[in-house]
Amino acid sequence: MTRKKVLVAESIAEAGIQRLREDCEVTVATKLSPAELIAAIGEYHGLIVRSAVQVTEEVLAAGEQLVVVGRAGTGVDNIDLDAATRRGIMVVNAPTSNTIAVAEHTMALILSLARHVPTANETMHCGRWEKRALMGTELRGKTLGLVGLGRVGAAVATRAQSFEMRIVAYDPFISVDRAQQLNVRLLSLDELLQTADYVSLHAPATERTRGLIGARELALLKPTAYLVNCARGELIDEEALVAALGEGRLAGAALDVFSDEPDVNPVLCAVDNLLLTPHLGASTAEAQSGAAEDVAEQIVEVLAGHPPRYPVNLTAVSPEEMAFLQPYLDLADRMGRFYAQFAVNNLKRLELSYAGDLGQRDTSLITAAALAGLLSEAGEETVNLVNARVVARERGLTVSETHTPQDHAYSDLVTLRVQTTDRERLVGGTVMRGQPHIVRIDDFWIDFVPQGSLLVEEHSDEPGLVGKIGTLLAEAGVSISFVQLGRQERGGPGIMVLGLDDPLTDGTLDAIAQTLGIQSARHVQL
Repeated sequence: MTRKKVLVAESIAEAGIQRLREDCEVTVATKLSPAELIAAIGEYHGLIVRSAVQVTEEVLAAGEQLVVVGRAGTGVDNIDLDAATRRGIMVVNAPTSNTIAVAEHTMALILSLARHVPTANETMHCGRWEKRALMGTELRGKTLGLVGLGRVGAAVATRAQSFEMRIVAYDPFISVDRAQQLNVRLLSLDELLQTADYVSLHAPATERTRGLIGARELALLKPTAYLVNCARGELIDEEALVAALGEGRLAGAALDVFSDEPDVNPVLCAVDNLLLTPHLGASTAEAQSGAAEDVAEQIVEVLAGHPPRYPVNLTAVSPEEMAFLQPYLDLADRMGRFYAQFAVNNLKRLELSYAGDLGQRDTSLITAAALAGLLSEAGEETVNLVNARVVARERGLTVSETHTPQDHAYSDLVTLRVQTTDRERLVGGTVMRGQPHIVRIDDFWIDFVPQGSLLVEEHSDEPGLVGKIGTLLAEAGVSISFVQLGRQERGGPGIMVLGLDDPLTDGTLDAIAQTLGIQSARHVQL
């Protein structure tokens, strides 16, 4: 039988190359230009990249025999997943390969901060014995705050507990049961920052988490606390961090990731109590070998007609089925992302209910889309239609579906019902005129297209409330595209959703939240 051909377009560990060669004809060409890659890819059935090579729609279109693309690592931002899915090309990655490496590097930075290891090494090499000036602290009995309790965060928690540290975490997408299994206490972000002696970030970079740790958050930290980031550089306002360190409002920090790599802000390099490493989190021989072997094994499996262990995109479905599903996949994804930004309580159980025509169909993909949207901001791994249920299970979430053939209000109704630590919340949606509509939030019937910039606030109904919010937005130069109100009775609780044409600043959002009668105000970006 003719052996399948695989192109390795970036350097991977030799163990991965050897595994491929057992079953495939392998070409290693790591310096191809985009044009050269497009010219060469036509004869290959498999392609392996890391993070530098861009697998664009043009590359995929030129890959006339291409069956599978493998990413020897976690992120797949450099691969056009939509184009791959449309062409029926499987994309696989190695999401667990670097978990231990990043967790161990996090602990190495924490220990280095606690015991001044880099400074001690530097002064000794300069011939100076500065024992008195380098008094350290023990980790035993200290509180470690983890912002994110996914794979890496959980691995850090396990290792830190061996040092007899107390572990607290902020992660609204983890169940209380899962946190208890890890012996971790869940807190709000503000509570964590005020409590922890060490804060370690393990969150993804999304619109909601960029700048997660800014001047306000840094001011909540104890002046004896340390901040560590081995996740994403965009999570921290680097200028605010420099100011906090320079003014003595923070004992120290360690960064392995930066907002601009490899062109690190030179201001960071001038701060004495800031430890810097050049994105070494996954840079271990074991992690690189594991990633190469994981992705090579999956390439071989896919080319042999078997399902891979870590698929990233959806395998091809019939055009007719996808034409029907697509609007509801979009609706479910938007409902999930809306809920993730609107409600912040820790999740326990999720139920997707389908009424009307949908109640008589296979809705498993729609459920996966809702989970993918909901968990898209949960952890560092990519969450999509293929792995959404796996990620939900890892986070201790129970997921179920119910079907009802009739709904009196709409021909099709999708309802996301979420049981949190203290209450049940609900988001309902449907497709009308080809567009997704959210038509229910909790007990309030409402109707709006979930897109763009939205202000969502919960209130006690009283005269003049809409005018007060409109005035605050006008003063901030923010135009309103629509207003939707929901209430059950005059003077009772209600909800309001406003579409915004202009960006909403944190200051304006805070001013709205402090308006009399408003219980909560959230900025949702879809």
